[in-house]
Amino acid sequence: MNNNYDVIIIGSGIAGLYAALNLSKDLKILILTKKELALSNSSLAQGGIAAVYDNLHDSVQKHMNDTFVAGGFRNDKNAVELLATEGPFDVKRLIELGVEFDKNTDGDIHLTLEGGHTRPRILHYKDCTGKEIVDKLIANVKTLNNVTIVEHAIVCDLKKMHDTFHIDTLFNDNCHHYYNAHFVIMATGGIGRVYEYTTNSAIATGDGISLAHTLGAKIKNLHYIQFHPTAFANKQTRESFLISESVRGEGAHLVNCNFKRFMHHYDERLELAPRDVVSRSIVEEAKRTGSNDFYLDITHEDPSFVKNRFPMIYKNLLLQGYDMTTDHVPIFPCQHYLMGGIHVDTNSKTTISNLYACGECSHTGVHGANRLASNSLLEAVVFSRRAALEINARSKHLLSPVCEYTFEPMKSSHPIPHGIRTEVRSIMQNTYFVTPDKLEVRKSFERICQLKEQIEHSNYTINRDLVEARSLVTVAYLVLSEVI
Repeated sequence: MNNNYDVIIIGSGIAGLYAALNLSKDLKILILTKKELALSNSSLAQGGIAAVYDNLHDSVQKHMNDTFVAGGFRNDKNAVELLATEGPFDVKRLIELGVEFDKNTDGDIHLTLEGGHTRPRILHYKDCTGKEIVDKLIANVKTLNNVTIVEHAIVCDLKKMHDTFHIDTLFNDNCHHYYNAHFVIMATGGIGRVYEYTTNSAIATGDGISLAHTLGAKIKNLHYIQFHPTAFANKQTRESFLISESVRGEGAHLVNCNFKRFMHHYDERLELAPRDVVSRSIVEEAKRTGSNDFYLDITHEDPSFVKNRFPMIYKNLLLQGYDMTTDHVPIFPCQHYLMGGIHVDTNSKTTISNLYACGECSHTGVHGANRLASNSLLEAVVFSRRAALEINARSKHLLSPVCEYTFEPMKSSHPIPHGIRTEVRSIMQNTYFVTPDKLEVRKSFERICQLKEQIEHSNYTINRDLVEARSLVTVAYLVLSEVI
C-alpha cells in the first residue's frame, strides 16, 4: 500500500470536502476522518449559509457591516471583505454541485433572517442545511479518482521533516497506519467537547488545534467561544440539541420562568440580537429572576408553517415530549462555536509552511469576537477554496519527492486514568461560560497545567482516550492562558 500523497485533508466536514473538490485533479489526495465520513459539525448545521444573493435589497457592504457589528469590530477587515465578496460565487458553485435550497412559490431562492442580520440573506434547506450540503459534497467527492477516503482514523501524531508531513493514525483495531504528504489541510472542526454541554458532535475535541500547536503553529483567540442562546435544555445528555436561530428569525419569542418576554430590557434588537448578546441577556435574566428556566415560544405562528419550515426540529422536540406548535420549549445557552483557532492568512495558510487550516479549527479573523449567524458555512467554503487554489499553484514548484518516516513505537505502562476529560469539562463549564469568573479562571488554569504536565510526561497507552484527553487539556490550557 502506497501511503504517500500530495495532500492529506484531516476532517470531512464542509471545509475538508470542498477543499478536495477544488484541488487539482492531478494531485493525489487523502481524506482522513475520525469516524464516519458523514459525521461532522457541518452536518449538524441547521440554519443555513449567509450570502448576498439578492443584490436588489442587499449588498456586500451591508453583509460586512453586520459581520463587524456581531464580531464587536474585532474582525479582520480583509478576511471579512473576502468572505462577503467571494461568498456568492461559492454559494452558486454549491448549487451547481447539486445542493438544494428552499424556494419561494415563484421559484426564487427563499432568504430568511437570523440574529444580527439586517437583511434576509440566509439560504437554507428546511432546517438541515448542513446535512444537505455535506451529503451533496460527499457524493461529488466520491466521483474523484484522485481522492482516497479513510474512515475511523484518529490522528495521534503529526510531524514535519524535510518538507514532508508525517501522520500517525490509529484505527479501531488499535493498529497504527502512517501517511506522508507535501501538504496538510486541517479541517478538524471545533472544541465543543471541552464543555459539559455543547451542540457539537462527539468528535469535536480540538484534535487539529492540539496537533498544530504541538507542531509549532500559531494559535490565536481561542478564548473567543460562542455560546448559542437556544439549545434545548436537556441536562441528561452532553450533546445539546440546537434549536436554530432561524426559529427566532421566523417569529419565535424568548420568555422567562414567568413566561414573560424579557429581551426588551437588554437590547433593542430583541430576540434577533447577536448570539453573545442574547446569551448574556439570558444569564442576566436568570440572576434577576433567580431561575434558569427559559423557553422558546413560537405557538403564535401557523402550525403548518412551523412544521414545514422546521421539520427536523419539530420531530426531535416531539421525541423529547414537546410540540413546538403548542408548547413552550425549554432552552438555555450552551457551547456552540469557536471563533479562534489555528491562525491563518487569507489563503488559509498557517505559520507552518505547507500546513493549511480551514473551517472552525482555523482563525481567519472573519468572525471577530462573536460569529454572525450562518457565516460559518460560508467561511468554510470560501477559505477552503482559497487554500486549495494556493496549494494547486505551489504544488507545481515542488522539487523534492515525499519522504518516508517511521514513527517509533511508544513504550506504554498503563492506560490514562479515568476522569481527566470529565474534570476538564467541569472546569471549563464552571469557570469560562458566557460570563467568565476571572478569579476562578486563574485557579482553574493551575489545575489544567498540572493535568497537561501529567499527560505529557507519562507513558500512557496510546489510544483514543489518550488522544482526546490530550487534545481537551491542550485546548483548555490555550483558552485559559489567553484570559488569566
